[in-house]
Amino acid sequence: MKKQLIALLVLVAFGASAQNTLTAEALWNLGRVSPMGITPDGKTVVYRVTTPSVAENKSSSRMFTVPVEGGVATEIKEAAGLLKDAAISPDGKYVVYDEKVKGSKVLAQDYYPALDKATVKIYEGLDYRHWDTYSDGTFNHVFYRENREDAPGTDIMKDEPFHSPTMPFGGSEDYTWSPDGKKILYVSKKSVGTAYANSTNTDIYEYDLGSGTTRNLTGENPGYDTHPVFSSQGVLAWLRMKREGYEADKNDIMVDVRGVHINLTGGWDGTVNDFTWSEDGQKIYFTAPVKGTIQLFEVNYPGLTKIALQVRQLTEGEFDVTGIVGFSGNKVILTRTDFNHAAEIFSFDLQTKGWKQLTAVNDTYYQGIQLSKWEKRWVNTTDGKKMLVWVVFPPDFDPAKKYPTLLYLQGGPQGALTQFYSFRWNFQLMAAQGYIVVAPNRRGMPGHGVEWNEEISKNWGGQVMQDYLAAIDDVARESYVDKSRLGAVGASYGGYSAYYLAGIHQNRFKTFIAHAGVFNLESMYGTTEELFFVNWDLGGAYWDKSNAAAMKTYERFNPIKHVDEWNTPMLVIHGEKDYRVPIGQGQEAFQVLQQKGIKSRFVYFTDENHWILKPQNAIVWQNEFFRWLKETL
Repeated sequence: MKKQLIALLVLVAFGASAQNTLTAEALWNLGRVSPMGITPDGKTVVYRVTTPSVAENKSSSRMFTVPVEGGVATEIKEAAGLLKDAAISPDGKYVVYDEKVKGSKVLAQDYYPALDKATVKIYEGLDYRHWDTYSDGTFNHVFYRENREDAPGTDIMKDEPFHSPTMPFGGSEDYTWSPDGKKILYVSKKSVGTAYANSTNTDIYEYDLGSGTTRNLTGENPGYDTHPVFSSQGVLAWLRMKREGYEADKNDIMVDVRGVHINLTGGWDGTVNDFTWSEDGQKIYFTAPVKGTIQLFEVNYPGLTKIALQVRQLTEGEFDVTGIVGFSGNKVILTRTDFNHAAEIFSFDLQTKGWKQLTAVNDTYYQGIQLSKWEKRWVNTTDGKKMLVWVVFPPDFDPAKKYPTLLYLQGGPQGALTQFYSFRWNFQLMAAQGYIVVAPNRRGMPGHGVEWNEEISKNWGGQVMQDYLAAIDDVARESYVDKSRLGAVGASYGGYSAYYLAGIHQNRFKTFIAHAGVFNLESMYGTTEELFFVNWDLGGAYWDKSNAAAMKTYERFNPIKHVDEWNTPMLVIHGEKDYRVPIGQGQEAFQVLQQKGIKSRFVYFTDENHWILKPQNAIVWQNEFFRWLKETL
């Protein structure tokens, strides 16, 4: 009965919005499109649609096909046989896969087998938890076996206490077959414990099936080496970040030409998201942020010739190209979003530059609601530069009226702010509730050159905060902005930004919302799991008095140092299983607010991590977000 009631409420909310504006409940009924690939003949796209169920508090998926030339989608029961199976070796003899194996003693029973009810974990190094999981002494390992179900597997990382796929988000893209099927390439960070927590040095390793030996293909590079992919001509390409410990370094496309490593994008002032080889192996297509969007680019592959490298932007418009699915003749199949539309699959003609939408999973719903409008504007920063700012308006925007306005504080801190479609930080949903959203591409965001991107590291509370204030001050001059009803909202580094601005905003804002925000840089350093991040971005440890950069960060840019100026209502949201920005950050901030007598609320998710992933929790998150704004703005 309870499930039926929840389902009925969701359907009522969804239907009620059908001729109006987006609601939180409707947002969680939209289908989420995930391309699976293109059939070998290049004629058909296979994709999955995942739909959350608020009543069941979980999601379910269905699979479909659609012709590359466009047409009616057809539901299928399984995709086996439609797509090339990358797990099978090119000669068809073997299958590669990954499994967890026990690699170190952690559990009480590892040391004391008779104490079978003990729940103790014992650690020898700092890599004892990652993202939202405590280590139990197991590791992801790559295996291969003969291509038959009953064949035994061979662990190519036998007895190694290292992960592949990499933690916490690595998958099957972390390993691949060589073109001759005689080798397996895999990505791993081969360090353990405290060294692991301080390092970003992943490498690409090559395992020889015949000899059983392994060699490091990228040992010369101290930073990230990831995503190995072979061209149709057998040339290896991968993604590389040069600097150890810098997770937001410029991401470049590397190729191996007979043992010579060539950087195809090193001379281009941008950073790569993902890439794929052209079918003939003469070019690489990739996506990258540029001026508040994500677009499709290409770079030629010259081999060892002296032909100049050329990076060209192929698409342009106010949308994000969120992924490359594959090719069909002169067409590249892509996924695309914008502030009003979740991801759908499109084809883009490389010759005519024409687009064709192939899937329309949510179009019927969109046709029944008013969509948001937005504008791109350029704002002068306090140091004399131009900053792109997205301004999103309510669907029924009337410039003769005045609207409450939200400054959106992006996370990362080096996260791109583009035409993304989030199922939580959704600008369309915020605007549909009657708010103008101001979203600045402030310092630290890719898409505006490497220098702009790097100006935030070790300077969290510096120019970037002036960028935020310049953006809201510029838009607040418009007659349609109610200057007495300004709010600032954000998560992660955006939550840090809310905490920091609360101490320096000089009464600009009437309310703040901080989700998973960093509040106390010292306790953040003491409890976060990826030490390389705080070592790079904060400048180092808080106790190292000889480190001038770190001392400036902990003294000047630490929100806890400015709480004497806090006087504005604040909603604090945090998840118990967030080990990147641990729960204590939110607890400390809420404790200050309560002790100072400032209107505040603590929304505590007992089973969520840095994100909110469960459907019913997500509905609560949205309801609390807008309830707070209604009360305080």
